[in-house]
Amino acid sequence: MTSQLPYGSLYRHGFVRVSVAVPEVRVTDVPFNVSATVDLARRAHVNHSVLVVFPELGLTAYTADDLFHQDALLEAAHQGLEDVVEASVELNPLLLVGMPLRHEGQLYNVAVAVHRGEILGVVPKTYIPNYREYYEKRHFASGRHVRDAQVWLCGSQVPFGVDLLFAADTIPDLVIHTEICEDLWVPVAPSSYGALAGATLLANLSASNVTIGKSDYRRSLGARQSAACIAAYLYSAAGGGESTTDLAWDGDAHIHENGRLLVESERFSRNPQLIHADVHLHALVQDRMRMTSFADNALAHESAARPFRRVRFPLAVPESDVPLERTVPRFPYVPSDAGRREERCYEAYHIQVAGLAKRLEATGIRKLVIGVSGGLDSTHALIVSCRVTDQIGLPRQNVLAYTMPGFATSDRTRTNALELMDALGVTSEEIDIRPSCMQTFRDIGHPFADGAEHYDVTFENVQAGARTSHLFRLANLHQALVVGTGDLSELALGWATYGVGDHMSHYAVNASVPKTLIQHLIRWVADTEAMGAAASTVLRRILATEISPELVPAGASAGAVASGDQPSQRSEETIGPYELQDFSLYYLSRYGLQPSAVAWLAEHAWSDVNRGPWPDDLPEAERRSYTREQIVTWLRVFLRRFFATSQFKRSCIPNGPKVGSGGSLSPRGDWRAPSDATATVWLEELERNVPLTSE
Repeated sequence: MTSQLPYGSLYRHGFVRVSVAVPEVRVTDVPFNVSATVDLARRAHVNHSVLVVFPELGLTAYTADDLFHQDALLEAAHQGLEDVVEASVELNPLLLVGMPLRHEGQLYNVAVAVHRGEILGVVPKTYIPNYREYYEKRHFASGRHVRDAQVWLCGSQVPFGVDLLFAADTIPDLVIHTEICEDLWVPVAPSSYGALAGATLLANLSASNVTIGKSDYRRSLGARQSAACIAAYLYSAAGGGESTTDLAWDGDAHIHENGRLLVESERFSRNPQLIHADVHLHALVQDRMRMTSFADNALAHESAARPFRRVRFPLAVPESDVPLERTVPRFPYVPSDAGRREERCYEAYHIQVAGLAKRLEATGIRKLVIGVSGGLDSTHALIVSCRVTDQIGLPRQNVLAYTMPGFATSDRTRTNALELMDALGVTSEEIDIRPSCMQTFRDIGHPFADGAEHYDVTFENVQAGARTSHLFRLANLHQALVVGTGDLSELALGWATYGVGDHMSHYAVNASVPKTLIQHLIRWVADTEAMGAAASTVLRRILATEISPELVPAGASAGAVASGDQPSQRSEETIGPYELQDFSLYYLSRYGLQPSAVAWLAEHAWSDVNRGPWPDDLPEAERRSYTREQIVTWLRVFLRRFFATSQFKRSCIPNGPKVGSGGSLSPRGDWRAPSDATATVWLEELERNVPLTSE
């Protein structure tokens, strides 16, 4: 079982390594082609792959044309397959090799599944092209109607037909469907039915000559099929050595996972190639489980999807550490690529603007009320509010912005708030909440009212409640709508004052935007000077300010330490680094991973500051690394707060737009959970399965 594998093995944590091969071939030189095939298979074995996909008709080469009707070539192909089978005895991966095969008076273009000296099955090509440069119907028959058949091959009777799936006994959900080249080009590919029947890895043995623009089209087909089928799609095309009598070949191989390109070959290479990728099998299965329409679609096509024969085989899982070779983004909500990040920021920003604009139009309200602290969340919400008024033709003076200093407000954040409001041209005002808070302290008999330095949760929440109470009454007074500023990360951790506090508003524009994305949204606005040069200057100062609720004075608690003009209270010293907590939030809420798998992925992403790309707009000083012990420490905090103590706050949050896929904790959107659950099973799994010493 995979749970018994070393902690450092990708196979323990729901990944599998798969390969696609592009060997050099010689037309009709079967011994040479067999040798090339076996060489790449051995490389895949050493690399701990469990599957290798070779090109279409790779044992003979695709371009043999009428020579496919020669007995000598067909017999050579049969002997070549025997040689591959013999060589596979010492190799662990399942090999999918292409060859011509004569069966019951017809010739088929087939993929043969070979594993550990055994032929598991033979899958014929379904759709035979006969247009443009392809004349395959001259040589090959379609396997479309071949089901539940057997073929005598290499001394054994083996399954033959388009109804075969190959399933590993030792890796749950590793199920392979095989199709050949043109099968992907039709409106409903055979692999669609294979996926509906349970296949998670879809393999395509292709030849596919190259013409201008064709490689882009092939990639779009692979991306689309992997996304529609919620699967990995492995595609191999013929490379060097195929005949160039009338065509050329580029060796275009690639692997997609759920619409995302994981790896691709070097096109037009003169050398044999083997590409591999670590496929997140567990994530695919989780997505299928959650997408109920996938199962419904399988039922709708039951007559075509269900009659598959599962050929089970005893795949040996590597028992040593197999380190992950896939890049794990440190910021799953923030692309490191500048172009994709700009696109992400543009979309998130405009989704928020569209949501708030619609709420104003629906209510007929013309003004917005917002509290501005000089911190990240209120800054971004204020920018969104300004853009809304610009978009719907209202003056920015209709944004009524208030900064409300309390007992721990720093000069830095107060100055940032005042200067930002001025730069944006909104109606701004400052309200000192300390007098109203003192009245509350006196009313409830809090020790602080008598001069005691008593900074408990009541002391903090009285201030948070006073601010929110002022905002709602101001909204009543001005016939306005209160814009919420709290973000997704705070909701996940319960880092919000419930009810009459920052938990509540009329519309929460940041409710599904994580803290790490908000930082980049602000940086994006600053860098593009979308709000003007003066505003950009203030925004950069805000980005350089410590994240803090500013509710406890300096020295009053372990989390309140003065540092120059920075706020005294530091949120991340209590609830953990947001960059780690956002990482945990993504993988736990989006994919439901085991906590040990989340810790393992986090270690891969965060243990080495030099591993993997960083967003290029992130300052060098903010590029950090974390040890396994640090990762586990803060993951424990996340698990307790997320699963056990904070759900009641999420169960009644205000309306707000969903921004990202899997990025909402609204009970009306992505997340519904009981408020009285415990975190025991998650904490115990973490403690049981993550070793914290070399032992």
